[in-house]
Order: sequence, then structure tokens, then C-alpha cells
Amino acid sequence: PESSARLAIEPGNIGVKDSGELRRLLVSLNQKQDDYAKSMILHSITRCVYLLESEASACTYEDIRQVASALDDKDKGIKIQALNALKAFAGIRKFKIKIQEFVPKILELVTTIWDTELHIAGLRLLNGLPLPDHTHPLLRRMIPSLMEILQTGSTLTQVQVLKLLSSLAQKEDLLYDIMNCQVHPDFLNLFHASLPGNLLYEVLVFVEKLSEGRLTPQYQSVHWEYNELSLHEALFGEDSHLADRLLSLIIHPEEEVQIQACKVILSLQLCKEEEAKFSRQRIDCSYFDEDDNP
Repeated sequence: PESSARLAIEPGNIGVKDSGELRRLLVSLNQKQDDYAKSMILHSITRCVYLLESEASACTYEDIRQVASALDDKDKGIKIQALNALKAFAGIRKFKIKIQEFVPKILELVTTIWDTELHIAGLRLLNGLPLPDHTHPLLRRMIPSLMEILQTGSTLTQVQVLKLLSSLAQKEDLLYDIMNCQVHPDFLNLFHASLPGNLLYEVLVFVEKLSEGRLTPQYQSVHWEYNELSLHEALFGEDSHLADRLLSLIIHPEEEVQIQACKVILSLQLCKEEEAKFSRQRIDCSYFDEDDNP
């Protein structure tokens, strides 16, 4: 660990090929270590993967499995370092599919352990992975926990969970589950102009993705029932005050927040027009049905 710590801080080591450092660390990870040593080895593996690309690319699937096995360690710090190391490996194309195998375990950690550092590490890793269709049933069950993290986590955690929820909102089979998820009565406080710009931007992107999903023919073809405390009612219900919050954000000092707020306003307007058109079509259809009856 000491030699790899030097490697991590010495600029001259960047680009060094075949130092053998990463292989030595992976071998030492396989040996019995105390918690501190194991955590430091995983931290050094993360740095090596970022700094020594050729050595990292030469690693095997067995190496990935070995790192991932640390997710089951009883020590929370080791779990976090393992998530960070997997995030580094996920930047190498050939390992992305392999790391997908551990999505259920990563989701379990994120949604069952209440720790800011672990949430950030786990969510960053999930946001760097394609989430295959077979994980959707599991993700569906995790949506309430993800929504709770969004409403009570730190700003950095909220930003990461919003990125994940925005991605899930684009999955047709998960959209209703997100929309009908119960939220706190003060959910719209996430749109307060005093919040950090990066958080406001991500929450506005999330609303835009939800609004786009509502416009799809597949979603509009079903008459959905929503819980009165659902996300849908908080954002799009008749008693929602979202429009007022959006108006305060179009004069936000950060330009990307202004632009994104305008996009959401336009998207909401389009939804209203589509809903009105759909209602007129249903009225017309019922009128003709009545005429057809003797």
C-alpha cells in the first residue's frame, strides 16, 4: 500500500506501463489483511486503474470478481472503497458488462445502508453502468428507497440519485412506478431558488424526463390512477404549485438552470395541450357512439 500511495501522488508515474503495481495490489488483496490494510489496498487499486490504463486493461474478469467480493465485507469503509474501485474499472469498456452482474448487490447496499459516502459511491457506480432490462423488477422495488434518499440526503447524494431517477424515468415499464411513488408533502422544496445550481438543474432534468414520458402514446393510452400523495400529484396534479416554482427559476443566476426551467415549462404546456386534445377526442367518440344507438 505504501508504494502505491506514492504512485498515486507522483505525477511522473502517469503513463508508466507494466510497472506490475496493480497486479501486486490485486495479489495482496487476495491475502488475509486487517480492515485498514484492505481498505488502503482497494483505494490504491482505484488510483492505479485511473493512472495505469494499460495495466488495468490487462486485468481479468476474475480480478473484477475479487474486487467485488469486498462488497460483502462487514466493514462499511471497505464496501465504499470496493464501490470506488469498481467505478474505476467500469471506465474500461470490456469490464462494463461484467460489473453489471453486481447491480443487485450495489442497489441493496445503497438502499439498506444509510450513509452519505456509501450512497454517493454506489450511485456514481450505477450511473456509470447500463442497467439491463432484467434488473427492472429489482429497480421497481427500490424506487421508494431512492425517492427517500432524494428527499433526505446530502446535496451530492441528491444530484447522483436524480441522475439515476432521470435515467429510470426513460424506461417505459418503470415510469408509472416512479410517478405513483409516495413523496413528502414538501417535495417541491427541491425547486427552491436558494438551492445549489447543480441540484436544481438535475431536478429540472428529472421533471422534463417525466413530462416527456407522459406524452408518449403508450403512456397516454392507459388511464392511470395515482395516489394523492404521489410524485405525479406533487408535480402535475391540479393542486400542484410547480408552475410557481418554475417561474422563480427562469430568473435564476445560473444560465443552465434558467434554460432547463424554460424547457420544463414548455413541456408542461405541451402536456396540457395533448391532454385537452385527447379529452376532445374521447368526447367526440362518445358523441358518435350515442348517435349510433337507436
